[in-house]
Amino acid sequence: MQKRIKSRALIALVCAAISLPAFAGGPEGRPGDYAMVADLVVARPLGVVFTAVGAAVFVVSLPFTAAAGGVKEAANGLVVGPAKETFVRCLGCESSGYYHNPNEAGH
Repeated sequence: MQKRIKSRALIALVCAAISLPAFAGGPEGRPGDYAMVADLVVARPLGVVFTAVGAAVFVVSLPFTAAAGGVKEAANGLVVGPAKETFVRCLGCESSGYYHNPNEAGH
């Protein structure tokens, strides 16, 4: 039983080591293939959920934040921030915003 567990752990470790370059950035600093897939399958759906939940919390808290004068901050934290991370960030990138090739001049 332990021998089978050890052999499966070794296989998983070798597969992880082989696939590690796919997580790393490409030659122009673009995200790796597996990072893009993980972003598409895991992070984007979670981002949609966080945006929807944040919008609902924002609407519920709106009377209180309006009375305190913090509507803009609440909107940015609960709705705009998660929406930017979900819909504006390039696939597999770690920071929000569109991808700009660092090798291109003028960007």
